[in-house]
Amino acid sequence: MGFRVWLPSKTVNTLFISALNKSSGKTTVSIGLARALADRGCTVQPFKKGPDYIDPMWLGRAAGRPCVNLDFHTMGHDDISTTFAGTTRGADFALIEGNKGLYDGLDLEGSDSNAALAKLLGAPIVLVIDTRGMTRGIAPVILGYQAFDEDLEIAGVILNQVGGPRHEGKLRAAVEHYTNVPVLGAIGRHREMEISERHLGLVPTNEAEQADAVIQDIARIIADGVDMDALQATARPALPSVPAKVDRPLPAPDIRIAIAQDAAFGFYYPDDLDALRRAGAELVPFDALTDTALPDADGLLIGGGFPETQAAALSANKALRGDIRARLIAGMPAYAECGGLMYLARSLTWRGETYEMVGVIPGDVALSAKPVGRGYVVLRETGDSPWEPPERFEPASDIPAHEFHYASLENLPQGQTFAYDVKRGVGIDGDHDGIVIGHLLATFSHQRSIGANRWADRFIAFTRSKKGL
Repeated sequence: MGFRVWLPSKTVNTLFISALNKSSGKTTVSIGLARALADRGCTVQPFKKGPDYIDPMWLGRAAGRPCVNLDFHTMGHDDISTTFAGTTRGADFALIEGNKGLYDGLDLEGSDSNAALAKLLGAPIVLVIDTRGMTRGIAPVILGYQAFDEDLEIAGVILNQVGGPRHEGKLRAAVEHYTNVPVLGAIGRHREMEISERHLGLVPTNEAEQADAVIQDIARIIADGVDMDALQATARPALPSVPAKVDRPLPAPDIRIAIAQDAAFGFYYPDDLDALRRAGAELVPFDALTDTALPDADGLLIGGGFPETQAAALSANKALRGDIRARLIAGMPAYAECGGLMYLARSLTWRGETYEMVGVIPGDVALSAKPVGRGYVVLRETGDSPWEPPERFEPASDIPAHEFHYASLENLPQGQTFAYDVKRGVGIDGDHDGIVIGHLLATFSHQRSIGANRWADRFIAFTRSKKGL
């Protein structure tokens, strides 16, 4: 196989779905739009702004293509443009779901806002507006959002949580009389639109029973309430400015990585999994709830999830816990994030019950009612990581990551080795993250293998160097 040079597609119609504020229903609407567009024959590539895992799982399942995150904290502008252009190859519709409100962000200038991402990609915006308690007042809201940044294209609105035909008529009349923004649809108040919420939003699809049936119900409601022809006509090609790129074929894998993929563990970025494959890994899935032993592998990867909801089944699977413990003690390279760290600890206590876990990490996990660590994280290498030095790959720099955990790791003995100092965030103890036990590196932070932080390459290079132990 040779190399191919590709340019970003100029035919992928793009829409950015945003809202006035969080909890406006834009995620549910986006899920329904992704499936409704796919049902109309579109090849839909979904994206999610920010570091979330759960919304992308639903969006990807609805669209039939893995959803990719676009995040200003972990990605530079060129990373975002290149990722967008590469991911949309083979698609004819790109659907980007924002986070929070259109203009919300961490800084006063809005450099990390949804608006900034929409401008970077040249994507027209559809606002999902929760109309409860609103009639004529919707017009000045829309006018204000248009005036706040005249460089943005607010191409339409979808009225959500509409109280009935009379309410809808008043809303449409106000929007049509006072603004030039088309109303693309109106969604009523449907119990079928509800997806159970927990922790940081929607229940992940690897836990939700009958996820496809739920998605199809949502898509039916969206297709009935939204003028899909008008919505598709509103989209237009995004034109990110990115250089040509050599598309290298995947190498023949020479490393096997056992990866936990089940109801407890499922938080992985699709492009991180691709980075592992590009580094020479074959990913071999296993189910931590039912498999009695790890598959034949050179290394182990356990991502995030909600192991507390599956704690009884994880604890009951003594055979697998024993096999993992034995292999890690024998020197198998392993990387674990958040839920994976919790599973590898000595015990996990949730809702008054304590469950025995793998026991490689000499600490106990306790779950609290409020988040312990939440938001963006900045890590700095201590020099004690088991992986190859970052200088072998790209210049060392602070590592941007994120965390969202209700868990804390307690009763750790003094003198533990950590791979990272925490410059921003909580990590394991407020000052450190990335506990190192033998060839295991386990963090509460979620990393992204992009830019200077090529963790996937480093992990695979380290695993390759230890193969055959």
